[in-house]
Amino acid sequence: MSKQRIFGLDILRVLACYMVIQVHAGEFFYIGEASAGEFLYIGEANAFLGGNDAFWVNLYNSLCRTAVPLFVMITGYFILPVKEELGIFLKKRFTRVLIPFVVWCALYAFYQYFRGQVELGMAFLNILKIPVNFGTEIGHLWYVYMLIGLYLFFPIISPWLNMASKKHLQLYLLLWSVSLCLPYIHQIYPEVLGEAYWNHTPSLYYFSGFLGYAILAFYIKKFHAEKKKEHLPIGSLLVVAGYIITYLVFASQAITSQKLWDVELSWGFETINVGMMSLGLFLLVKNIQRSSSTVFNNLITSISNLSYGMYLLHIMILNIFYSLFNELIGSVTIKIPLIAICCFISSYLVTKILSYLPKNKYLIG
Repeated sequence: MSKQRIFGLDILRVLACYMVIQVHAGEFFYIGEASAGEFLYIGEANAFLGGNDAFWVNLYNSLCRTAVPLFVMITGYFILPVKEELGIFLKKRFTRVLIPFVVWCALYAFYQYFRGQVELGMAFLNILKIPVNFGTEIGHLWYVYMLIGLYLFFPIISPWLNMASKKHLQLYLLLWSVSLCLPYIHQIYPEVLGEAYWNHTPSLYYFSGFLGYAILAFYIKKFHAEKKKEHLPIGSLLVVAGYIITYLVFASQAITSQKLWDVELSWGFETINVGMMSLGLFLLVKNIQRSSSTVFNNLITSISNLSYGMYLLHIMILNIFYSLFNELIGSVTIKIPLIAICCFISSYLVTKILSYLPKNKYLIG
């Protein structure tokens, strides 16, 4: 039985897919050279290049940090609590996710070889490394490992979700929200709540991570599925406040920090500001109804259905448009959205073409 479509969540999935691509389009202009050649950066590996380009990256892409949390929230909204038998659930999910992932890992390995970034032997070695980590060192594939972890845990947590009261869920989400503040607390106190070099599982460890976004979406489905008048002001406030925090912290860190992970402090998916923006966008968009335009409705649904395939393949297309526009256009103000939009449209068209192939689910999910 196919799941019931919720048009607002289709829109959110399309937005999240575009935002991922825009984030990666922006990375060309503020990060030093990637050690494994994912992009053709100029500069020391993992160094923060800064300058005016970084200003525009921050302005454009701070909101886009919600992309992955939104993907997880949409997944949690539809799946939790798991009602299928364990074997059926895992087979269905892993067939859709794992097989295309392995295929694209192999394709990226040979893609890097044909671009002259790795030797042929290293390409095969990268494929063999897939069970350990994303074997081709293509950064965006980290998401699939995280998603697999959630799929494995969803059936385990579902019995609790079935019986959990509103107060139980609120307590979990409160503690999870506190865990989202830890990246900032660590700037003052590097080790808190039992953290030490011999202990990597402090007090809030079990309330942290992407699982919180999935449970947040389940909570919304259970208690706030219908459109409520307070969703608009609350959602708007969360998005604006979260964006301001994200932007200002990045701008401040850009002045004082040289390493990428320090500058991107407020861009972490597990930060309170990104959580605020993600929740705000979810509340604002989830109840949008289908428009009177059949063409628009069908396009949104089509992109939503193909978003996983677009996610997997977009890096190849992104590099093409970067090479095309980087020297042709001088202003980063124009280049970032132009590269992102062209890549988004092209990724959709390529994925749409692939969807007509036999057994396409093994290629694009």
